[in-house]
Amino acid sequence: MKSEVDSRGESSSASSAMSTLSLVLGLLLLVSESWNFEAIRPGCHLYPFNVTIQSNHQGTCRGTHKIHACVGYCESSAFPSKYSILLASGFKHNITSVSQCCTVSKLQKVKIVLHCSPERQEFIEIFTAKSCQCDMCRLSRY
Repeated sequence: MKSEVDSRGESSSASSAMSTLSLVLGLLLLVSESWNFEAIRPGCHLYPFNVTIQSNHQGTCRGTHKIHACVGYCESSAFPSKYSILLASGFKHNITSVSQCCTVSKLQKVKIVLHCSPERQEFIEIFTAKSCQCDMCRLSRY
């Protein structure tokens, strides 16, 4: 294998390998800083996050609590429609899609303490996801 030497005395293949390695390491750091790998793993699953609730725009009463959402992805496919569907649709429905979305399958109420002042508290109940599943895609019902 023949390699050229650059002005710093390094071979071009070694220099290229080092710059590729630097780029890959830089991208890994960038991705690990900006993405939570837990949120992008395959499937549909619970994902925890903190929510802060204020009683009004001034934040007179305020509380924070960890709740869960459903995140991820489910299977989908598209294929040519059956002849019976083509006939029924006047040959306008030539592709059939089948898909599922990651949805909340069970909810749970959680009570959040809103701190208004050192001597006063209020309570509010909100919903959090308790379990998730791949299900029919539809508009939100919550």
